[in-house]
Amino acid sequence: MDRDAFHTLLGGGALVADGGTGTSLIDAGTPPDACLELANVDHADRVLAVHEAFVAAGAVLVVANTFGANRVRLEPHGLATRVDELCAAGVRLAREAGARVVGGSMGPLGVRLAPYGRLRVGDAEEVYAEQAAALASAGADVLVIETQPDLRELVVAVQAARRAAPDLPILASATFTRDDRTPLGDTPEAVARASAQADVDAIGVNCGEGPAQALRILRAMRDAANDLPLSARPNAGGPAAVAGRLVYPATPDYLAELARAFLDEGATIVGGCCGTGAAHVAAVAAVVREHRPRVRVVTTPPTDVDVVTTTSLPPTRLAEALDGGRFVITVEMEPPHSFDAASLVAAATTLRDAGATAVDVADSPMAKMRMSAWAACRLIEEQADVETVLHFPTRGRNLLRLQGDLLGAHALGIRNLFVCVGDPVAIGDFPHAMNDVDVTATGLLRLISEGFNAGVDRSGAPIGEPTGFVVGAAASPAAPDLEREARLLVRKVDAGARFVLTQPVYDVAPIEALRRSYEAAAGRPLDIAVLAGVLPLVSGRHATFLHNEVPGISIPGSLRTRMDRAGDGEAAWREGAAAAADLVASLHASGVAGIYVMPQFGRYDRAAEVVEEARRRTDPA
Repeated sequence: MDRDAFHTLLGGGALVADGGTGTSLIDAGTPPDACLELANVDHADRVLAVHEAFVAAGAVLVVANTFGANRVRLEPHGLATRVDELCAAGVRLAREAGARVVGGSMGPLGVRLAPYGRLRVGDAEEVYAEQAAALASAGADVLVIETQPDLRELVVAVQAARRAAPDLPILASATFTRDDRTPLGDTPEAVARASAQADVDAIGVNCGEGPAQALRILRAMRDAANDLPLSARPNAGGPAAVAGRLVYPATPDYLAELARAFLDEGATIVGGCCGTGAAHVAAVAAVVREHRPRVRVVTTPPTDVDVVTTTSLPPTRLAEALDGGRFVITVEMEPPHSFDAASLVAAATTLRDAGATAVDVADSPMAKMRMSAWAACRLIEEQADVETVLHFPTRGRNLLRLQGDLLGAHALGIRNLFVCVGDPVAIGDFPHAMNDVDVTATGLLRLISEGFNAGVDRSGAPIGEPTGFVVGAAASPAAPDLEREARLLVRKVDAGARFVLTQPVYDVAPIEALRRSYEAAAGRPLDIAVLAGVLPLVSGRHATFLHNEVPGISIPGSLRTRMDRAGDGEAAWREGAAAAADLVASLHASGVAGIYVMPQFGRYDRAAEVVEEARRRTDPA
């Protein structure tokens, strides 16, 4: 099939592609660590059965089992000299299965190109050219350069394929991580533009974190694609490790629902990748058969309106919860006093299962030495699969370090920030340490929201793509001078705060007083999310201490009496937990957006009880 014939075929309607050949072979008994391409010769019947199932389900484009059939990937298996043989066998089996269009799969080489790795660009181009020539000679109809993690490598592969097989059409497809960038940081728009300039015949997204992400990527690519045909072949959801195996959660019905959206956005090739089987392909094929194009209306902004640079990153889960009106529950956690974060991760998992929206990670609370908070955030997000809110104090950071730490946190995927001044070092482990403060909390909020989130640093120099931070600020509803506190909060909101974490409260009155003072100071209602601080009491002595010795905390006399009567030990905790649950219900009824739970004495198990009860009382049945 030449390039003109390929475009004519796509012009006749959307093409159904197959699903995950590799994961299907593993499900059929091929060891995950085996050379899957060797199955084209040693287990041809198994490969043929997978292809036949996809064709029977409605796949028109079947991608041959040649993903890793290149010299670099085959060498560790002692198969580097068998590129031609394995490519030929792969194409032949796809053809024998009845595929109308056979794609020659060309996956990434698995090693980094220089200067990030040791593989020279010229050597990589020769490897790709060898595989492209082998696939063309075997009779592939289209070269499918897929799952590319690096835009530079994708372009090298396209150039090599175009040189080795000038008449064959090329589909170039990249994969993206949770932040909707390639593993090496390329945006969908950049991938689309570079692919179009490299003279491909179609572009798209495959593998990745699932159908919903693929839809976002497709939309981002569309306007930069120079009218090239678009392809969407996602995994069946983000993979999760269960009992030593990768499990893909997306059902055929769910993939079909998103496939309809792919088509509405202009996709002309729709299929699946890892975890998608014949049932998924059949569901997609049914959607393609019944689909009627939806008319898209594209509007052009007036020329006299300034266009503000904004991030193309998807919202964080916290932002989605705030914007969606779901009651938010976050819990404060302290990083460990060592490099071992296993207990912290285990506790975060418990809080997640109890219903926490996110966990807040404090940065050296009380100026005590702890593991870096952003390292703890990264470990929690990776290993506990719960989003974090990084406490980001100005204390101890000059302007240079502030900005470097922001970039580092964002690079690690940490995008929810709580901006504060931080506890002074004089009260901590190292009272003679520097207490540098180049920027106030309000100044840091503005630096993030008006600077980094717009793509520039404090000096106005570009930082590349804009960041996508969601920033919050502190407020003390029981502050002695509430008018001053309200004026300060107005400045924080004007500087870009999206949410507020308050000091602990023990009834609704302080929150309502803060709202009234804010409205008087700002001339408008307090319309950003308020997460009210909830610090469960554990005894009468605890209540007395907090009320008398901790600035900004006021506990009603009736509650202190209630705690005194409860005695000590477990009975007192139960009374404190019950009081906290009643408080949450009252706060929810008053319209606060959520709560910020502060566990006492590292008892995250007790915090989980509070979270679970709070979720029960605030979520609709």
